Amino acid sequence: MRINRAASQRMLALLAAVMLLIAAGCSKASQTNENAAESTVPDGDAMLVIGAYSVVKDAFTDILPAFQSYWLKETGQKVIFQESYEASGTQARAIAGGFEADVAVLAMEGDLNKVADAGFITHDWKSQSSGGMITNSIVVLGTRAGNPLGIKDWEDLTQKGVKVLYPNPKTSGGAQWDINAIYGAGLKQSEEKNGIKDPEFAKSFLKSIHTNVESLDKSGRASMAAFEYGVGDVIVTYENELLARIKKGIAYDIVVPKSTILIENPAAVVDKNTDKHGTRKIAEAFVAYLHTEEAQRLFVEHGFRAVNEKVAADTKDRYIVPAELFDISYLGGWSEVKASLYSKKGIWYQVLADL
Repeated sequence: MRINRAASQRMLALLAAVMLLIAAGCSKASQTNENAAESTVPDGDAMLVIGAYSVVKDAFTDILPAFQSYWLKETGQKVIFQESYEASGTQARAIAGGFEADVAVLAMEGDLNKVADAGFITHDWKSQSSGGMITNSIVVLGTRAGNPLGIKDWEDLTQKGVKVLYPNPKTSGGAQWDINAIYGAGLKQSEEKNGIKDPEFAKSFLKSIHTNVESLDKSGRASMAAFEYGVGDVIVTYENELLARIKKGIAYDIVVPKSTILIENPAAVVDKNTDKHGTRKIAEAFVAYLHTEEAQRLFVEHGFRAVNEKVAADTKDRYIVPAELFDISYLGGWSEVKASLYSKKGIWYQVLADL
């Protein structure tokens, strides 16, 4: 009887020990599952969440794998990307609203500033290489093969019966670049005629082109898709969008206006999210990589103009430099543009309301 009691005690002790091990295992599994709810990345690997504007998607199909190879070689760590592509304005609002992107790659400074103003970017992103910009382009006109309507410059878009496409500036950073280009070209014309910038003349010029706009799509990529589907005669868009498609064998003509704007596209680490995810080191390395010669050459292959000086010099013969190329400072900078063109009573909304 004594033996049975001792055996029973040993069994109870063993059972208790097993239960403790199971409990510990469950606790660890619970912790792992909590992490898995946010990420399915295996131990030792790293996840980087990219929130980007739609137009850069094709270039990233080459750039992200190139960075994965670079980072694996440098650190032995595998990177897994979670990618989101949206119209730039939509993406900026998503990140500012809580989408946990580690890196924001957007169409324009104003959209990145929305993320910063919401408290998610706390460093001076413009102090980075090339002022925080990773690519350049210009606003151009795309026509059907052979340019059947003989489009030569902005004025041709005002002709009766010419169907024009550009996206909606409320959601698309590309659309704001397009409208800035047209409005700025109007200011250039007024300077040539009267010696001063005339906002009323530029507004009238913008209105005369907008009258012929077929539709306002959500993003530059959506506008390009509509054009490829057969909508419109002329598309106002990024030069890189057309160059990339022509390279793929799609027959378009590119018309470079005499006066147009230099497009500058930024990228930045989203501090609040990288600190939360513990991904700051790799996020900073990724943004730095976007400025490297390797990444810049990949951007060029997708039609962008390089910000890296060496790559820009090596590839300058690929691009036309417009006679009256201007940048956002010609319009007073993004703060002025936001107030004068895109505020509730701004010039763009006056054009929409036909005022």
